[in-house]
Amino acid sequence: MNLRLLLISLFLIQNAFADWKPVEGKMLTPWGIKLDPSAVWADYPRPQLKRRIWTNLNGMWSYLIAPQGEDEAVLKQMIAGEMKGELATGVSQFLNKILVPFCPESSLSGVGKLVDPDQSLWYRRELPAKLVAGERTLLHFEAVDYETTVWVNGRDIGKHVGGHTPFAFDITSALKDDGNEVVVRVHDATEGWQLRGKQALKPKGITYTRVTGIWQTVWLEQVPERRIDDLDFETLMEDATARSLRLTAKLAGAPVKGESLRVSVSFEGKEVATTKGGEKLSIPIPEPRLWTPETPSLYDLKVELLDGSGKILDSVQSYTALRTIGKIRDMSGNLRIALNGKEIFLLGPLDQGWWPDGLLTPPSDEAMVSDLKFLKAAGFNLVRKHVKVENARYYYQCDRLGLAVWQDQVSAGMWEKDPPQGASPPWSRLAPNPKDATWPEAAKQQWIIEYKAMVDQLRDHPSVIVWCPFNESWGQHDSMEIGKMAKDYDPTRLVCIASGGNFWPVGDIASQHHYPDPEFPLDDKRFKDFIKVCGEMGGHGFTVPDHLWDPGTFKWGYGGVLESLDDLKYHYKRTMSLLGPLREFGLSAAVYTQTSDVENEVNGLLTYDRIPKVEAAWLKEINDVARLGPHHDDSLAKKRIAGPKPQ
Repeated sequence: MNLRLLLISLFLIQNAFADWKPVEGKMLTPWGIKLDPSAVWADYPRPQLKRRIWTNLNGMWSYLIAPQGEDEAVLKQMIAGEMKGELATGVSQFLNKILVPFCPESSLSGVGKLVDPDQSLWYRRELPAKLVAGERTLLHFEAVDYETTVWVNGRDIGKHVGGHTPFAFDITSALKDDGNEVVVRVHDATEGWQLRGKQALKPKGITYTRVTGIWQTVWLEQVPERRIDDLDFETLMEDATARSLRLTAKLAGAPVKGESLRVSVSFEGKEVATTKGGEKLSIPIPEPRLWTPETPSLYDLKVELLDGSGKILDSVQSYTALRTIGKIRDMSGNLRIALNGKEIFLLGPLDQGWWPDGLLTPPSDEAMVSDLKFLKAAGFNLVRKHVKVENARYYYQCDRLGLAVWQDQVSAGMWEKDPPQGASPPWSRLAPNPKDATWPEAAKQQWIIEYKAMVDQLRDHPSVIVWCPFNESWGQHDSMEIGKMAKDYDPTRLVCIASGGNFWPVGDIASQHHYPDPEFPLDDKRFKDFIKVCGEMGGHGFTVPDHLWDPGTFKWGYGGVLESLDDLKYHYKRTMSLLGPLREFGLSAAVYTQTSDVENEVNGLLTYDRIPKVEAAWLKEINDVARLGPHHDDSLAKKRIAGPKPQ
């Protein structure tokens, strides 16, 4: 490229971002304040299947909000590139700019507009893609809420239903040599039978601002015709000391004669194992280093697909860990969580993953990691990811930092009388004889599709140790069937059928929610074959002036709103001190509400804009005693363990 063309390109790039700014008058985090719109979420989005060549499509896109009744007319003009004049309904066709991957309701999108259920959200941008002989071009969306249809150069590429997990389309057949363009249409009802978590059309209390459209990274990937499409990992326990890694590769494209895989495993930069074979491989790991929250040991992998002559067809970088999750009985007969065959007590916050400037989308990777580092420094070893699925980099950071993850399924519905009628049963908590909701078959099957998509996305992250299909009784339906499906779909992890919800004898965990102080009916014989946890507790509220979402509105916390920092520290310490006796008599985990404030809910350890209310070092001193006992003496735990073998 000559100097003149380079200067023109730089001018066009700068001009494209010149009009962007966050929506005025809204709360911003420190990372939102310094956000560079030309480098939004610029890290590789899929750390466990990483290729050298990719193109980040985050940045400024054109967008339009229009009535769904005008979809056909808008599509024709979008594809033709003629957005002038007015639609039949009088809605302007002028294409404004939005900063992807932030949703239009967020401040960082630069838009700040709500999208209604009867409207369509349209996107358009040029695609920096070209036809390459012998290769395919994949267009990836890490998450779009909720029903997405994609056109490339006017050709309908495909549709995806679901708002919280990745999907991709092979767009090769639609590409031209130059001048490619993508159009995206999104429909989002937000309510009804649709899985949405805490979003609401009219947010209040424990529900928050809706999120519509693209809210995670969009990217292009150039891949070989015959390629590695996915890698699955499993730790094999052969005896008390020797462990192996089982790798299963899923390949895409037409098979090549004589093809094989070549795998190299490294630890801290040193190669420790190599092997070659078919799509399923068992790799012995000498002197294995096991993953725990205290020692989050990760193994790096290089996986190559070879043809019969040894030529490399495809190559990816990945990582994994050696760890197992199971159950173990103590001397009193209580079932405990077993990590690598040893009892562990898990303590962590409820983490909702909402941000004042990005809503469901963190402002940056740095912002997201800041939360996790604070929690780690505060002495937590667990995060309960609450009715939200994060991007893959979040779980990578949990893998790397050593935070176990209790993963909720995204919910639909909430209370018994909320619409749609019959979506949620009465909330009976742990009481006998619970009731269940019965969903329409189509809605139930979509729930299962989205649950399995979540598991498929996250199953290879060593930090993820628990699946939780339901929170409380929100949308809780067909519990025995769903619980058995969850255990069958991933038998390597624990399942809590409903955290704090209606107890059914399925899965591995019985969970009680109790505010502000932790409780569990430990002597109830119905739970003798289940791990017992307090899935929510605490919730002590405290406001910090100049760090409130909407200063003029009512603020609340599950444990009340306290008047001073000293009050907050007193009540936090009191709540945590009550875990000791519960832990000794059978409790295996506890979850404190919560990591940060969210909108008008002020029971976070951080404010909504991520200012610590309490020092991490002070929290760690309290949390260490709650997790480990007054003297941090593991011998007490060892005395309670009857045998070393997980069930």
